[in-house]
Order: sequence, then C-alpha cells, then structure tokens
Amino acid sequence: MQIPVFAVEDNAPAMRALRKLLASRDEVRLVGAAASGEEALRLVPAAKPRVVLMDLELPGASGVATTLALKELQLPLEVLVLTSFEDEQHVFDAMRAGASGYVVKGVRAGKLIDAILEVDAGGTVIEPRLAKRFWAYFKGVQEPKKPSAPNLTDLEREILFAIARGLSNQEAGSIVQLDRRTVRTHLGHIYSKLGVRSHVEAVVKALKLGLIEL
Repeated sequence: MQIPVFAVEDNAPAMRALRKLLASRDEVRLVGAAASGEEALRLVPAAKPRVVLMDLELPGASGVATTLALKELQLPLEVLVLTSFEDEQHVFDAMRAGASGYVVKGVRAGKLIDAILEVDAGGTVIEPRLAKRFWAYFKGVQEPKKPSAPNLTDLEREILFAIARGLSNQEAGSIVQLDRRTVRTHLGHIYSKLGVRSHVEAVVKALKLGLIEL
C-alpha cells in the first residue's frame, strides 16, 4: 500500500520538483500540499497523510512551530523535515518539536523515499555523524541511574543504543539479528516501559536515566 504524503513547501520550483519526484515512485502518494504552516494546519487533518514533509523555512509560522502544532493535534502521522541547509540548531529544534527525522533538500530520490519509509515504519532519520551531538543537545548532563528506572532487557538496551547512533530500524535489526518488523515490536515494548511515544523521547529518557550511554 502506498504511503500517503503531504508536502509543506513555499518555494514553487521546489514544490514542482517534489511533486514530480513523488509521482515517479510507487511507494508513496502525494495527498496534499501547502505553501505555509497555517495552510498545512487547515488541510492536513482532512488529507490524512501518514508522513508530512516539512520545509523549515516558511512564511508566517515556521516549520518548527508548524511541526509542534501538528503533533499537538495527535494525528497518526510522522513529520520528516526538509532543510536546505545543515543548520543543526533548527534541525534539533524540529526534532524536539516532534519531527521523526530530517533530510537535506536535493538528496537523491532514493534517499528521500528511504527516509519516508523509515519514519512511516516508526523509525528516526538522523545523520549518524550528527547523532552524538544531537543526543547531547537533548540530554544535557546525564543523570545517574535511578532505582525506579524501568527495567529494560539487554536486547532492548542494545536496540536503543543502535537507534541513538543514528541507525535505522533495519540497520539496528541487522546488529541484533532481527528483522525490521520485530525491531519495531521491541520498540513498542520500550515505549510502554518508558512511558514515551517516539524514538527521540525513548532515547532521551534512557540517556537521562542512565539505561544507555553514548
């Protein structure tokens, strides 16, 4: 089944290129588009996408603010940030607002589709070379392990550690010798134990509780 995708992009040539790219692939289907955050908030609920491609540089409400507002609606969707520059602060802010990953504009079609598939499958897309700085940004000073910390299994900690390094669910699965679907099932158990709803929240909480270390 094709993944319904909604694009938020104010640059007309960039939107045309994005439409052409998505139309050329069988894995995805563009179900709507918006040129501003405000327009996206009006149109996304009815379009029912599973993945929203979010430009960070928008007129009016920023991509970060729009991501936060979309996540607060608690719709069953993931946000994948599109950025034209490798601005770590903006990317980190978007992830903190609830985005599941980011790609730099102009990447080859296959990489963008892979990123869409990854976040739709419950994964996180982070450049491995930025992963350590990314988690440090969220974590701050690591707290000592607390007696009340949830009890994660060795396998669950290994999966979380792989995710924290910027690996996809499939890549994490290759390390622990499990398929991507089984990794996602284990992540669901981890979310339940930690009381979180995303990769980012799970890794941040595990770091703060001392359950994993980078």
